[in-house]
Parts: sequence; structure tokens; C-alpha cells
Amino acid sequence: MSIYVLSIVVSVLFLIGILELVRRQKLKEQYSLLWIGFSVFLIIVSIDVRLIENISLWLDVKYAPALLFLFGLLFCFALIIHLTVVITKMSKQLLRLTQEITILRERGVTERDHD
Repeated sequence: MSIYVLSIVVSVLFLIGILELVRRQKLKEQYSLLWIGFSVFLIIVSIDVRLIENISLWLDVKYAPALLFLFGLLFCFALIIHLTVVITKMSKQLLRLTQEITILRERGVTERDHD
């Protein structure tokens, strides 16, 4: 089996794996879009290797496979930024909920004391 066929098979299996995680609700749809896009990109690059070679010529990259590492690194950065934004939002929500629960508990305690 050639490396091209292997890369196509792995890319398709990766896409199927992502879709299966979404179907089983192990991965939310909003987070899966980035992974689905990445796997489609992998499939396209695996099917047409000349695409990476043409992009590397256009960007004046001497070693075309290095461009794949660059795309992978950029994908990782985008994913890290996205996850950081999500964590920040959830931290703010958690703080707000904790404050609201504390206020509600204090109101409950003081209302029971007055009865």
C-alpha cells in the first residue's frame, strides 16, 4: 500500500471518527466544525498532493511537506485560542453562578431566621 492510499484511508477514518463522536454526543457540534474542516482538508491534500506543492511554490516554501507542519501548527494555535475563549467564558459563568447561589442561600437562611 502506498503512502498516498494510506493517508487517504487515515483521513477518511479520522472524519468518520469525528462524525461518530458527534453522533454519540461525546463532542458538541460547535466544537466539531473545526475538526471536520481539518479532516476535509486532510482528505483533499491526500487526494491531490500537487495542491500542497502548488501552494508551497506560491508561498516560496522550498520543502513542500514543511507547509503541512505549518498548517498543523496554525490549526493547533486556532484550537488553543478557541478553547481558551471557551474556558474563559465558562469561568465567568461559574463565578456568577457561585455568587448567585451564595446570595440565594444567605437569603434563605435570613428568611428562616425571621419566621
